[in-house]
Amino acid sequence: MSMNGEIPVRDNRAKDRFEIEVDGHLAIAQYILAPDHIIFTHTEVPPELGGRGLATRLVEAGLASARERHLSVIPRCSVFGRYMIKHPETHTLMAPEIRATLGLPV
Repeated sequence: MSMNGEIPVRDNRAKDRFEIEVDGHLAIAQYILAPDHIIFTHTEVPPELGGRGLATRLVEAGLASARERHLSVIPRCSVFGRYMIKHPETHTLMAPEIRATLGLPV
């Protein structure tokens, strides 16, 4: 745990995923990195870790990383897609073609 009691999210670039490990269980958000965008493909939280908001933590860490690296986001994972649709402040991170598909301003 971090100093403030929050479980840290790590970007495991060797495995192309964000990870949270708790009690030997691993929650992940898998991605594919390209020069100008990041594609989030799959998010998985084991049942033992369910209900703790870890999927949201993974999404927020992934989006923060994309923002820091100036990458647009392609949310192929439904967890990322639902979060981004629900949070208008993330719409500008979406790749323009994704915003157009969703009927959001490009």
